[in-house]
Amino acid sequence: MRINNNIMALNAHRQLGMNQTNASKSMEKLSSGFRINRAGDDAAGLAISEKMRGQIRGLKQAQRNAQDGISLIQTAEGALNETHAILQRMRELATQSATDTNTEVDRGEIQKEIDQLAAEITRIADTTEFNTQNLLGGEFKAKFHIGANKGQNVDLAINAMDADALKVQGEAYTVDSGIDGLQFLNRTGEGFEFEVVLNTEDGKGTFAEIDEASGKITVTLNTKDSASASDATLADVKAALESVAGEAGFQLVVADDFDGEAEAETVSSTTLTFEIDEDASKSVGINVSSQTAADAAITTINDALETVSAERSKLGAMQNRLEHTIANLGTSAENLQAAESRIRDLDMAEEIMAFTKNNILQQAATAMLAQANMAPQSVLQLLG
Repeated sequence: MRINNNIMALNAHRQLGMNQTNASKSMEKLSSGFRINRAGDDAAGLAISEKMRGQIRGLKQAQRNAQDGISLIQTAEGALNETHAILQRMRELATQSATDTNTEVDRGEIQKEIDQLAAEITRIADTTEFNTQNLLGGEFKAKFHIGANKGQNVDLAINAMDADALKVQGEAYTVDSGIDGLQFLNRTGEGFEFEVVLNTEDGKGTFAEIDEASGKITVTLNTKDSASASDATLADVKAALESVAGEAGFQLVVADDFDGEAEAETVSSTTLTFEIDEDASKSVGINVSSQTAADAAITTINDALETVSAERSKLGAMQNRLEHTIANLGTSAENLQAAESRIRDLDMAEEIMAFTKNNILQQAATAMLAQANMAPQSVLQLLG
C-alpha cells in the first residue's frame, strides 16, 4: 500500500477535471444557443458560417436597397402622374381653341392657362427630388445595388420631363435670326441682349455669364492673340450659351438653319461679330392663337403625352422588377439562414442530454475522489 502517490485519487481528479470542462462547455453552448462559440469548437464550420453570415446580411441590405429604389421610382412616377393630368388639360384646351366659335380674345384667355400649365410642368420637373436628388431634370442616372456581391446592380435613367423637353413650353415665339442668330428668351417671350467678348490673355476657355440685374449675357472667348479669334465660330458661342441655359428661367433659341460654322466676320480688341442668314427663324412652344396653330398643338401635346406615358411605363416596369427582386432576395436569405443555422446553431435537446450526463459524471467523480482520498487511511490499521 502506498500513501505518497494516491493513484486512485489522481485518476478520479483527472476524470473530475474532464467532466468539469465538458460540463462548462455544455453550459456555454446552452447559454448562447450556438454549437460554435469559438474557432476551436469547429474551425471549418466557423469559416463557412461566417461567410454565410456575410451573404445573409448582404442580401438583407440588398432588400432594403431595392425598397429604397421603389420609393424613388414611386416619387418620380407620382410627379409624372400630375404631369399627365396637366397635359390632358392642355390637350383639352387646345381642342377647345381649335374650333372657330372662339374669338381672338377667347383664345388669348385659353393661352394664358396653357402658359401657366406649361410653367407648372417645368416646376414639377425642377422640384421633384428624392434624398435631395432631382429626378425629372434629365440628369438622373442611378445604379440600384440589389445583390450581396460586387456588380449585382441594375441601372435606371430618367429622361427630362420639363415643358421644354416635352416641347409644350408656353406660347410659341417665332424668333428671327436676332443677334448673331442666337437668342435667349424668358417665359414671357422677352429677349435678352448678349454680346461676344474677346479676351486676348490666357483664360479658362469659352464661357458665358448672366448679369441677373440687367439680364445681359456676356460670352467670353479666351484666346492668346486676336488673330486666332477669327477662327471662332458660332458653335463656340452656342456651347458657351448652353452652359448657362436654364439659369434664371432662360431658354436658348437657335435658328432652324443654324450650322455653327460661320466664322467671325470682324475682330476688334474686345468684340466679335458674325454674318448670319437674316431669314433664319425658329418657333418654340404651344400656340393656340389661331385655329391652325391650335390644331397643330393637339399633335404636339399628343406627342408629349406619349413621351410621359413611355417614361411612366419604364418606371412601372422597373418597380415591378424590383418587387420580384425583393421576393427573391428574401427567399435566398431565408435558405442561407437555414443553412447557417444547421452549422452554427445548437441542438438544445441533444446538448441538454450531454450536460446532464456531464453533470452526473462530475458529481460521481467528486464522490469517487472523496473515497479515493479516504483509502490511504486504512494504513493506520496496520499500526494496531
